[in-house]
Amino acid sequence: MRVDALSVGELQVNCYILSSSQTGNAIIIDPGDDYPKIKSFLEKHKLSPKFIVHTHGHIDHIQADDEFGLAVYAHKLDVELLKDPDKNLSNFLSFPFKVNSPVKPLEDAEIITLDDISLETIHTPGHTPGGICLKAGNVVFTGDTLFAGSIGRTDFPGASSKQLIKSIRDRLLTLPDETLVYPGHGPSSSIGEEKRENPFLK
Repeated sequence: MRVDALSVGELQVNCYILSSSQTGNAIIIDPGDDYPKIKSFLEKHKLSPKFIVHTHGHIDHIQADDEFGLAVYAHKLDVELLKDPDKNLSNFLSFPFKVNSPVKPLEDAEIITLDDISLETIHTPGHTPGGICLKAGNVVFTGDTLFAGSIGRTDFPGASSKQLIKSIRDRLLTLPDETLVYPGHGPSSSIGEEKRENPFLK
C-alpha cells in the first residue's frame, strides 16, 4: 500500500490517497475542498479512485465529495452530518452544503478492503458522534480526533471533550507506540510520541 498526503482547501485538510502498487486502484480519505488538485495528482500517478472514506462529516473534509462521482463511506452516526448543512457546519460558514453521492454507513471494527489495501474502522466519538480512525498495518489515520501535540475541537454541536479523551485513551493509545499517526490537519506523529508529549493527554 502506498500512502500520499495532499493538503487541501482553506483549512488545509490532510487528504490521504491510499493506492495499490499492484493495480493502481485507490481509496481517498477526506478529499476536503480541492477536487482539481486531487484529480491532477491521481492523473499524474495513473491512479484510479474507487471510493471515498471519511473520518467524520464536517464541511472541510467533505466538500469535494460529489465531484468524484464515487460512493462515500462514513460511520453510521455521521451519515446525517453529510446530509445536513447545520450539522456539517457549512451553514455556519454561509454556504449550505450536503453530499448528494450515495453514502454507505460504517460500523465500528468494520474492515474496508480494496485489492491489497485493508482499513479497520475504529469508532472514536468526541469531535463528532460518528468520528472514526482508520488503521492500516502500523499506520492510523486519526482525522480530527488526534493531532500531533493536540486533540480535536469539542465546541461544535454533538461534540464532547470527555468522550473525545476517552476515545483517544481507550482506542488509540492502546495501539503500539511505533504506530504512525496521520491526522486530519498538520504534521504526522506516532502513538508513542503522543503518549509522551501531548499536553492534552497528561
